[in-house]
Parts: sequence; structure tokens; C-alpha cells
Amino acid sequence: MKLVVGLGNPGKKYERTRHNVGFMVVDALAKELGLKFQKSHTVDADYARSEAVELIKPRTFMNNSGIAVRSAAKKHRIKPEDILIISDDLDMEIGKLRYREIGSSGGHRGVQSVIDNLKTNIFPRLKIGISRSETLAPDEYVTSNFTNTQLAQVKKVLPVAVRTIQEKFLKIEP
Repeated sequence: MKLVVGLGNPGKKYERTRHNVGFMVVDALAKELGLKFQKSHTVDADYARSEAVELIKPRTFMNNSGIAVRSAAKKHRIKPEDILIISDDLDMEIGKLRYREIGSSGGHRGVQSVIDNLKTNIFPRLKIGISRSETLAPDEYVTSNFTNTQLAQVKKVLPVAVRTIQEKFLKIEP
């Protein structure tokens, strides 16, 4: 089984924020795969599952995402190399994608939490660019809503992100 994790913050307040682009991608993937999310009683996350893959959206806040990832991996005996982490990236242009098999957190606290909890940085990750603000501090910027123009750019890249996950991580043709 493979595990696909969208990083974000739980609750309506954060639904359209830049930090929740990981949730947006996982929601789009679930829709493509015909899966529905439900609350887990053993892992602090919402999940959608097929025989081959489980998608999760941690209900912990971003900086503690690794706790839910570690719990889900332990529950299903999933190795780190079979866990895909999807996160936002301030240092990439809005709507750009980058898929990597290994790497550092790049200063992303959610990804660092995953590294700390899995005790390795050897897991695939898909980063979605959200750009930087010229006026807001990073913590304030990532937890603020996308502008309508930015949201439209992100929505355009969701199908590309889904295809990337299917082809590179799940090894299935869309």
C-alpha cells in the first residue's frame, strides 16, 4: 500500500489558505480515484482508501503533521519510500510543481515534522509553488487566503499534480 499525504491546517478557517494547497491536491486526487474522505478513529487524520493507496489529510496543525503521518505509516506498515508528502513552497512561483524522491525540509515546518517523526528524509514529495509575499511575513502569508487570481492559478495546476502523482508515485496511467 502507498500513502499520499496532503499537508495543511484543519478547519473551515484555513480551507482557502496557501498552506492548504496539499489538501487541495489530495482532494483532487480522491475525486479522480472516486474515493471519499472519512474521519479516522486511530490516526488524527481524514482518510480515503482503496486497496492500493490511502490518502490522508492530517487533523493536526501543519507543524505537527508528522504525528499523523507516522501513525498512518505504522498502522499500515508503510515504508517511508512509499509515502508521498504534498506541500506548499514559498520559494517557487505560484502554480509550479516539483517532484523529488528525497530532500530536506527546505525550511517547511510541516515537512520537517514528517522528517522528525519518520526519522528520515528519504520519502517522495511534491511541492506546489505559492510564491512569497513582498509585504507579509511568511507565517502570516501562508495562513492567509489565496487571492482569486492565485486560486485560479492553483486550480489550473491541480490536474497536473494529480497526473504527476499517478504517473511518478502510484505508477498508474491516468
